[in-house]
This record gives sequence, C-alpha cells and structure tokens, in this order.
Amino acid sequence: MKEQSAAGILGTTIEKIKDMVDSKTIIGDPIDAGEGIKVIPVSKVTYGFASGGSDFPTKSSKELFGGGGGAGVTLTPVAFLVINNGNVSVKYLSEGPETSVERVVGALPELVDKLSEIVDKFKKKDDAAESVFDDDED
Repeated sequence: MKEQSAAGILGTTIEKIKDMVDSKTIIGDPIDAGEGIKVIPVSKVTYGFASGGSDFPTKSSKELFGGGGGAGVTLTPVAFLVINNGNVSVKYLSEGPETSVERVVGALPELVDKLSEIVDKFKKKDDAAESVFDDDED
C-alpha cells in the first residue's frame, strides 16, 4: 500500500497521469484510408491535478491522516496529417485563424517539395553542362 501522506497521494496522482498520457495520445496511429492515403490524427492534451492531506492530532500515539487527490484530462483533436502518395498536408479542424506555428508546420511539406524541385533543376543543368564539356574534350 502507498505511503499515507500528502507526498504519497501526490506521487500516486502523477503516476496515474503518466499512465494516461503518452506520445501516441498526441500523435495518433496512422489510419489507412485506401488508395495510398494515410491519415494521422493530432490532438492537444491538457491535464491538471491536485492533491492534499493533513495529519490530525490525537491524544493517543496513533497517527490519523486525511487526504485526497484528483486529476482531469482534456483531449482535443486539432488537426490531421494527410499523406497522399508521398505528399503531406495538414488539415486543421478549427475554423479560427491559424497561429504562426500552425502556418509554418502547414507550409513545411510544400516548401520541401519546392526546394527539391529547384535542386533537381540545378542538378539537371549541371549534368547537361558537364555532358557538353565532355563532348568537347573528344
């Protein structure tokens, strides 16, 4: 049995919260939607806890303790990552304006695609230039 004290109650409460919330709670397991599409849910987790206790004085040598603890957890779905044939997009569930972080995260897949296209163009130009110079050396 756990220690009967405020510290014992607080420790038990924290252990229970750790059991409830892990990384899979925030970033869910991928869901196969068919035709090369995968959907990954993203959630916001908010939790709080409280505990307390008191020792009661007695006339005997027996110690009396009273206490309690509690916790609350809110799980709010906020977005879905959609992977469609290698292209990643973020679909937000909220109707409100996006935060700066949401805009950056949402723009990252498109930015990576654009940068890849630019790098590929430069590589093709370099390869074409090298082949022209290789022909001149013959």
